Amino acid sequence: MGAVELDVPVSETEIARLNARGINGLRIVPPAGIVVWGARTLGDEATGPEWQYVAVRRTALLIEQSLYHGTQWAAFEPNDALLWHRLRRDVEAFMHGLFAQGAFQGSMANHAYFVKCDASTTTQADIDRGVVNIAVGFAPVKPAEFVVISLQQIAGGTTA
Repeated sequence: MGAVELDVPVSETEIARLNARGINGLRIVPPAGIVVWGARTLGDEATGPEWQYVAVRRTALLIEQSLYHGTQWAAFEPNDALLWHRLRRDVEAFMHGLFAQGAFQGSMANHAYFVKCDASTTTQADIDRGVVNIAVGFAPVKPAEFVVISLQQIAGGTTA
């Protein structure tokens, strides 16, 4: 706040080199003034290139936190196919709302996001431990590049 100039101006070439390394440089952009130029994060090899942009990380955090809090009701339900169906329905409704607001790429919902919660995501061992697993993917950059979030929620176990 209050800065009026930079000690070292950064050229287009230097900004490109910094961005390639995950660094957002400072630039003077009239009439806005001094701005952070770029939207990258440092990330690491484990997270992969799809996580290099701030907007992708923010979107993933929004989805993860919203779904974690919005599915806590599952703790009081039997961990079975009916629960998995209800979780898919609720999570798909949330994801479709984001899709309708333009949060994802893709002209059709199935190109923009997916939700999986069934016997392939929740094994018998998970059920015995009282855990239900939900896999959610979304396409923030290109329709073919999905970012996948895995969630676990406590569930009531098997039905008698």
